Amino acid sequence: MKNLKTGLFTLLVALVGGFVALWAYTRYFDDPKVLTVQQEQSMRYASLPTTNGSELPDLTFAAENSVHAVVHIKVTQKGGSYSSNNIFDYFFGDGSSRSQQMPIRQGAGSGVIISPDGYIVTNNHVIDDADEISVVLNDKREFKAKLIGADPSTDVALIKIEASNLVTLKFSNSDNLKLGEWVLAVGNPFNLTSTVTAGIVSAKSRDIGINPDQMRIESFIQTDAAVNPGNSGGALVNTHGELVGINTAIASQTGSYSGYSFAIPSNIVQKVVADLKQYGDVQRALLNVNIGDVNADVAKKYNLDKIEGVFIGRVIPGGAAEIAGIKDNDVIISVDNVNVNSTAELQEQISKHRPGDKVVVEIKRDNKKKQFNVTLRNKHGDTDIVKGDSNPDNIFGAKFDAVSDRDKEELGIRYGVKISELGSGKFKDAGIKKGFIITQVNKTAVSEVEDLKRIIKNSRGGILVEGIYPNGEVAYYVFGNDFK
Repeated sequence: MKNLKTGLFTLLVALVGGFVALWAYTRYFDDPKVLTVQQEQSMRYASLPTTNGSELPDLTFAAENSVHAVVHIKVTQKGGSYSSNNIFDYFFGDGSSRSQQMPIRQGAGSGVIISPDGYIVTNNHVIDDADEISVVLNDKREFKAKLIGADPSTDVALIKIEASNLVTLKFSNSDNLKLGEWVLAVGNPFNLTSTVTAGIVSAKSRDIGINPDQMRIESFIQTDAAVNPGNSGGALVNTHGELVGINTAIASQTGSYSGYSFAIPSNIVQKVVADLKQYGDVQRALLNVNIGDVNADVAKKYNLDKIEGVFIGRVIPGGAAEIAGIKDNDVIISVDNVNVNSTAELQEQISKHRPGDKVVVEIKRDNKKKQFNVTLRNKHGDTDIVKGDSNPDNIFGAKFDAVSDRDKEELGIRYGVKISELGSGKFKDAGIKKGFIITQVNKTAVSEVEDLKRIIKNSRGGILVEGIYPNGEVAYYVFGNDFK
């Protein structure tokens, strides 16, 4: 009996202990409010975009609106022949010349239709030195194009095809672009037509030093939209499908896209195109000052209270700035109420204007702000419109083009004019061929057609013409002068 009581007591203690253990485990070790799922939800919402599609840009309209207005440009530089005509052969040789064939060069790029009647904007380096320009539309129709004009200093060119009712892109104000804004690059990389890539505006007013022209204007829009060889001359568009830039260059050590691309702002392009159509030449407005960026060293040296604006190292005597009252060591901080904090930004604002235009320039002098009304001038120091060279026929039956900076670099020359067309006359009779670059006449340098006309008009007796062919062959020609 005693053993039975002992056993029942032990069982009772065990049952009580079990209930106590079960209660304690439930109370302290199985809490249903553990936030494992909620933590996962929190991490997901913190690191991923919301599912609300309205907060992401819809790029389909911009892509569809622009792809039909971007064209594929194919260029050909004909192979032609040339002859070596050395000055010593003229006096001592047998009078014969040996003709050789130059290779055909081909290239490709992109362009943007800006008017229904066939005006197309592209890069100067896409069509530079081309003998033939072909344009392939997005619907695969192909046209021969005519060069209307080109501006090496901005790398913009204007061509035209004979067509109508074409799809166009509308210019947008590139000044309104904001950092981080979505943009599309539309073009024909690697001959892959109608290619669209997307990115954001990474920076504005970039001067990357890619343009060798002495009067270059570089104020690129930098984006991370993928751009590759063949995209040059194509469109950079905003989310509304409007043209904000012309894709021009990439930052790369391999020749292919490596993360950054650069486009000419539409405001610069629009002004250059308007000038080429109306005047045949770009009307370059100048302040006539030597400028540089303001940095910490400049601010310290000249006791500037703030690192801002563009520093004027020298005001050109008799130029637009001096006439307005601007002086050496002034700091330009805005043009027409648009702040400028780099030489590229200042050049971009001035490049929108023509000689004779008036702008309000705000400067700091002795750390005090002043405003000046400046009448901009041209490269000759006046306010006249500069007419484009009409390629006159009256220089011995020849027409001329400027020599591209690329050709100057490849041929090792600093100046010259290139024969673009050659009819009957002294040049042709002497054996000169189309494509010949005249660098000197009677030992005087020739930089433009006006130099050539002036030298020939003022010469007496014979004329010695020196120059070089595109293949690097140096040649000399001598003939009499009957230039009227």
